[in-house]
Amino acid sequence: MRNEQVFSVQGDAELIARAGHLFESAYTEFLCAARDLRTWGRPEAGAAVRNRLRATASPDFTVRKLLSPVALADEQARAHLRQVRSKGALVRISHAPLPHETILIDRRVMILAGRETPTGREYTVTTSQTLVDGVHSLFRALWDGSADLDAYLRGDVPHLDADGRRILDALASGLTDESAARRLGVSLRTYRRRVAELMATLEAGSRFQAGLRAGELGLSR
Repeated sequence: MRNEQVFSVQGDAELIARAGHLFESAYTEFLCAARDLRTWGRPEAGAAVRNRLRATASPDFTVRKLLSPVALADEQARAHLRQVRSKGALVRISHAPLPHETILIDRRVMILAGRETPTGREYTVTTSQTLVDGVHSLFRALWDGSADLDAYLRGDVPHLDADGRRILDALASGLTDESAARRLGVSLRTYRRRVAELMATLEAGSRFQAGLRAGELGLSR
């Protein structure tokens, strides 16, 4: 029976110091599920991980990145994901809630990231085969039910006409309904009806959610 371990570290620097060799040992598969692209608090930590992976990966190395729609919040993020994919990574977008970050290496190492704190994130690292296999199965189930990046961008972005975009801009401006209606030259009743139509188009249950959804899809830019 192999020697299994579980330990926790605080912050990116400590993770690299204590678990950097695990990234270096990646040979066949690197899986990452994350809510967004802000997975490393310190840019140099992320760069260190990418350098380790580039230096050690075999020609048959597979990288899979599973992200939530929040990762598509702006064009810069989308461009980054396209670049990642152009280098051979597989990228999919999941509608299911995702953790802050889960990394699986060669189906033998798992790294779980916690919330950001003033002293950095807490990371839990384990080589427990039972835990790794369980999370790996969950990852693959989510992966199989998710959309390819291009397919998601083509099929999940609703079309907003000029009126819809003006309503979206009015909501983002923080104006009262009365002021927004005057700015757009419509009645208060018409403005509120168009807000309701916009929320339905974005599948949002509130105006706040409509703003978030628009940001996720890049419609607010």
